[in-house]
Amino acid sequence: MFIVMMASVQDRAAAASAAGNVQIILDGTELKVAKDTKVTNVNGSTMVPFRVIGENLGFNVKWEQNSQKVLINKGSKSIELVVNQKNATVNGKKMTLDNPPLLQNSIVVVPVRFVSEQMGIHVSWDGANQTVYLTTTGSEPPKSGGGTGAGNGDVPVPDPSPGTRPSGGSSTTEPGEISDTSPTIPPASGNALISGISFSENRLMIATQGAALTPKVFKMSGPNRIVVDLPNAALSSDFLGGAAAGTGNQGQLDVSGYPDVRNIRYSLFSSSPSTVRVVIDLSYPKDYSVYSDPSGSGLVIVDLNKTDSTPGNPVGGNGKKVVVIDAGHGDQDPGTIGYSKKKEKDFNLAVAQKVGQLLEDEPDIDFVLTRSDDTFLKLEERARIANDLNADVFISIHANSAGSTSASGSETYYQRSASKSLASVMHKYLVKATGLSDRGVKYGNFHVIRETKMPAVLLEVGYLSNPKDEAALFTESLQNNVAQGIVSGIKEYLGIQ
Repeated sequence: MFIVMMASVQDRAAAASAAGNVQIILDGTELKVAKDTKVTNVNGSTMVPFRVIGENLGFNVKWEQNSQKVLINKGSKSIELVVNQKNATVNGKKMTLDNPPLLQNSIVVVPVRFVSEQMGIHVSWDGANQTVYLTTTGSEPPKSGGGTGAGNGDVPVPDPSPGTRPSGGSSTTEPGEISDTSPTIPPASGNALISGISFSENRLMIATQGAALTPKVFKMSGPNRIVVDLPNAALSSDFLGGAAAGTGNQGQLDVSGYPDVRNIRYSLFSSSPSTVRVVIDLSYPKDYSVYSDPSGSGLVIVDLNKTDSTPGNPVGGNGKKVVVIDAGHGDQDPGTIGYSKKKEKDFNLAVAQKVGQLLEDEPDIDFVLTRSDDTFLKLEERARIANDLNADVFISIHANSAGSTSASGSETYYQRSASKSLASVMHKYLVKATGLSDRGVKYGNFHVIRETKMPAVLLEVGYLSNPKDEAALFTESLQNNVAQGIVSGIKEYLGIQ
C-alpha cells in the first residue's frame, strides 16, 4: 500500500506528469523515485509518491485497511484522514478538506497542500520546468543555497581596519589592531544563533535564536561605520543556506534608498568566544540607538533615526501604532512562477516597498518591512519580528497560483478569530484596488498568520498562473492601487484618520 500526495498543476502538465517526467525537489535536492512508484497523473493532478517523501522527511505513515484511514505522525503533530471523506482530524481538531483522500488501484492519494501546511512543508509548482518543490523547516521553496543577504557570501568583512579605533558609541571599545580581512573561522557552538539580518526604515534588525544576547555596539571612523558585535553567537546553518561549517561565513547585504548607509556586512568574526560581527557602512558620521530585549526575545535593533535632538525611540515610541509588512519569499526562494515565468517574490517586494513609502507619510504609524530587498527570512523569523515588536497588525503580501490558467481573483486569509475583522477590512480594499474577481475572506493555516500574536492576514492579490492576472499584477498602476488599499485598510482598522 502506497500513500501518495496529490498536487494540482496546470492542464498542460498532465501529459508530462502521466509520463513520469515531473521532478520532485526536496530542500534543493531532487528525489529519485523508484520505478514502481513513479510520478503519475490522475484526473489532471500530479501524484507525488508519499512513500518516497515520507522516508526522506522521517514521517510515520500508517494505513488502516479496515477503517480506510491514513494516519500521519511527525513529532507532536498527527493527522488522521479517511478515504472519500472531506473531514480530517489534526491533533484531535476537526478540519475540512477541499478534496478527500482517494483509493485508486491500491494507492491512497491525499491533498498535498493540506498535509504539507499541517506538517510544516511548503509546496510550490513550477509549470515551466515541470517541477514540484517541497521545502521543510519552516522555510519557503525552492532552497538552493545562500543565506539572508548572502548573495556575495565570499566578500570579506574588513573591520576593524588597521590603525583605526572605536570612537564614541554606546558600548565597550576594542583595540582595532586587526588584519584588514577577517579570516574564515569555523562557527564555534554559540549560545545563540543568528538566523536573519534585514534593513528597513533606517533600522538594522538582527533575528536570533536561543539564549539572550548582549550586543556590543560602537562607532568607528576612517571610514565611518557602526559595528555590532554579538558575543557567544554563531551564524545558523539556515542563515548560511545550508552551507557546511567553516564556509560561507561572511557576506553582505546591499542597501539602496537610504542616504545614511552604503551597505551592511557580516561575518563570524571570532571563535573564542564565538562572535558574529555586523557592520553598517555609513556615508557620514551618524548617531544611533540600540534596542535589545534582555529576556532574549530574539531581536536586536540598531536604529539610525536618532538625531541630536531626539533620543531615538524604539519602534512604536510616542504612542504610534506598529505595523509589520511582510513581502513573502525572497532571494533563493522565488515563490510561485507565473504564466510568463515572472517571480512572485518580485511582485511581493514591489508592493511592500510601495506600502512602506506611503506609510512614511503617516505620523501616527511606525512600520517595519520584514525584508526591504531581495533577501530571505524563514517563516518563523518573519513572525518573530512582529511578535518582538509587539506590532498592532501584520500584513503578508503574496500572489497565488492554481492548476488551471482560468483561476483568477483576490482573496484574503486569516487563521485566528482575532484576525477575522482585520481580514474583512483589508479584503474590502484589496478587491477594490485590483478590480479582479472577489474570491472572499478565507481561513488559512499559514505559519506567518498562525504564529503571530497580533491580528494578522495574508493577502493573495491575484493569480500568477492566469496570464491576465499576471500581466495586471506587474503593472505600476495596479501595484500602486494595492499599496494604497493596504494603507487605507490598515488606517481604517486602527481607527486612524
